[in-house]
Amino acid sequence: MSETTIEKIIKKFPDAGRDSLIPILQEVQNIDGYLSRNAVLEIGKYLQLPASKIYGVATFYNQFRFQPLGKYHITVCRGTACHVKGSATVLSILEQELKIKAGQTTRDGLFSLEVVACIGACGLAPVISINGTFYAQVDNNKIRQILRDYRKNDSIAVQNN
Repeated sequence: MSETTIEKIIKKFPDAGRDSLIPILQEVQNIDGYLSRNAVLEIGKYLQLPASKIYGVATFYNQFRFQPLGKYHITVCRGTACHVKGSATVLSILEQELKIKAGQTTRDGLFSLEVVACIGACGLAPVISINGTFYAQVDNNKIRQILRDYRKNDSIAVQNN
């Protein structure tokens, strides 16, 4: 995110104090998808807060990210129904296949992985979501096929450009 964009966001909060920190962080993340170090430093300058305070607040809340999401953002449900139906195994398979942990993005920027408390599709457990598309009753084979399909579709799109 450019300094100009950050400045525009900050200007929406004239006379801002510490109480404006979370709304400013939310606005920055809504535009950029994550909170960059530069954004944190600029916000800190404006609010006269050290970066450590801003990181302290932002890391307390699960909603904030500090690295860009992948092109395909995978959400793994860990709600009760999904847990009982094996979502821990689903998460483990995704971590192995993507070679990342929850909260990370693959080196190529193609996939990011996130764990959530509940997606709200309990009857379809275990469930994952990729960019808002739900995949129900996933297992080893389904996960591997889903990832293959996304990789294949992405390479076709790259070749066509």
